[in-house]
Amino acid sequence: MDDFYSPVAEFYDLVPRAHAEGEAALRKILAEVDPSAGPVVDIGAGTGRTCRIVAEVLPTAKILASEPAPAMRAVLTHEVVTDDDLRARVTIVPEAAQSVVLPESISALILFGVLGHIGQEDRRALWDRVLPRLAPGAPVLVELLPVTRPTTLPKMRLAREQIGELVYEGSIEAEPVGGDLIEMTSTWEVSGAAAPTRVVRNVSRWHTFGIEDLAEETGLAGEQLTPQTAVLRASRN
Repeated sequence: MDDFYSPVAEFYDLVPRAHAEGEAALRKILAEVDPSAGPVVDIGAGTGRTCRIVAEVLPTAKILASEPAPAMRAVLTHEVVTDDDLRARVTIVPEAAQSVVLPESISALILFGVLGHIGQEDRRALWDRVLPRLAPGAPVLVELLPVTRPTTLPKMRLAREQIGELVYEGSIEAEPVGGDLIEMTSTWEVSGAAAPTRVVRNVSRWHTFGIEDLAEETGLAGEQLTPQTAVLRASRN
């Protein structure tokens, strides 16, 4: 998998602060998980935000955190190694979704900011590996974009935060580029009297899908929890 996130890793944790409803949905679903059924697997664990949520909601869960982007993984490792609880429970591997070695049984699977970076064929291969390992009732939590088919996404704000004397403003826009792909451009502007204005742009491509597509691919029941968060559920039978 290409490294889509390292160029803008410094801004990554600013975005979830503007979308707290997604975190609330994640906490609600995780509260129903039985961690004795196996580790929680977090593919695309980023800088560790979701790992911390899992650890807080499920204080006995083991967590497998897979993050291929070096800059993101550096922050993740720092977060884990400086917290004695996380250090005992979180295993960090540098693998992408296509190559991560999965445990025999998975109590919950988190795929935030991941699935659009792999095409449908690779997604189906991932499901072939994941589905037999899901414990009964195990949720698969996914992050969605506001577009489910290739279309123009007008410029929209990602976040606006002030840190010290500097203001960080992020936005994203997208255009279709063929097939199921859109090309996304994220722009961050850092401004204030303390330093010259800095603009960072990052371009990546995303395979569009909706929760209905994932339900069809997996055979699981899909439910959209928030505009950016959905869950697929394994049968309890």
